[in-house]
Amino acid sequence: MTGTTRRVRLRAALVGGVVLLVAAVGVIAAVGFGGQTGGDAAQAGASAATAAITRQTLADSETADGELGYGTTRTATARLSGTLTGLPATGSTVRRGKALYLVDDAEVVLLYGGLPAYRTLAPGVEGADVTQFERNLAALGYDGFTVDDEYTGATADAVREWQDDLGLAETGRVEPGRVVYADGEVRVEGHQVDVGAVTQPGQAVLTYTGTSRVVTVELDVDDQRLAKRDAKVAVKLPDGRAVNGTISTVETVIQTGSAGANGQAAEAETKIEVTVAVTDPKALAGFDQASVDVTFTASERADVLTVPVAALLALAEGGYGVEVVDGGARRIVAVTTGLFADGRVEITGEGIAEGTTVVVPA
Repeated sequence: MTGTTRRVRLRAALVGGVVLLVAAVGVIAAVGFGGQTGGDAAQAGASAATAAITRQTLADSETADGELGYGTTRTATARLSGTLTGLPATGSTVRRGKALYLVDDAEVVLLYGGLPAYRTLAPGVEGADVTQFERNLAALGYDGFTVDDEYTGATADAVREWQDDLGLAETGRVEPGRVVYADGEVRVEGHQVDVGAVTQPGQAVLTYTGTSRVVTVELDVDDQRLAKRDAKVAVKLPDGRAVNGTISTVETVIQTGSAGANGQAAEAETKIEVTVAVTDPKALAGFDQASVDVTFTASERADVLTVPVAALLALAEGGYGVEVVDGGARRIVAVTTGLFADGRVEITGEGIAEGTTVVVPA
């Protein structure tokens, strides 16, 4: 390339994993790519610091505070009117087919599934909720029906047998208030009302979590790139040990603001709630509720050439370059940038090699 080219030297900063390239004041004249700098540019280069191009693994990672516990807390609400006559002990585990609580001395049963009970199941009803219920009925050992999306007379017969075993009226129909669906077995975290309370539809009865020890992290929406299901993370425990983990769930949650001194509620805030399953659960022995550090890696580039971000120059023709020091001479070399992380940037370009010295403005 011949003629005179112009370049703008950049000051670089890493903020929350996002690179901000801010042009320094002024435009400095330089010769074209491959040529020698002269005049003011040579004097500026003489006073600047230098750094060597290095080959390394570059990772866009961030560490966030996490909470070791049993995952997201959920609430079981009553669907029946009556008197609460039984509650499981806090900390106890409730499995499929067992009572989550009792109303009027009749069991409200835990079943597994992601679809909540929302209507009465009876012969002639069809849908995904029928399939979900029939899978549970079969898993509890009842038979004589086909697990599909149709609630038939055969299903009703099996339900009557199930109701007889529970001591319920043998109607062959399943009322939505008689079952509660969860992803799996649950751990009772707390009671929202006492035994003897009168329940009404919509009233909170108890809270529960999963039974596996997991790490929960709340991330800002700006850090959503870190939260990828099945991605690997590193968890640092309170005793300094590090264990590996995998992101199992990612959910967007809305946190309502609490009321301030003037009675006005703060604005609701959107967060990304990440659940991490630890690869070796035995490593968590001895910890109940504890704070941990979780390191997320959004992307990684192995065995690449890097320079400090501050070495980049914005070229008037577009793109970026670096000022290479070759003996007593300096020249501008165009480069292609890759990953930015930890104050460094991946670069490639003609003549760019490990050990090459580049100018890094002060």
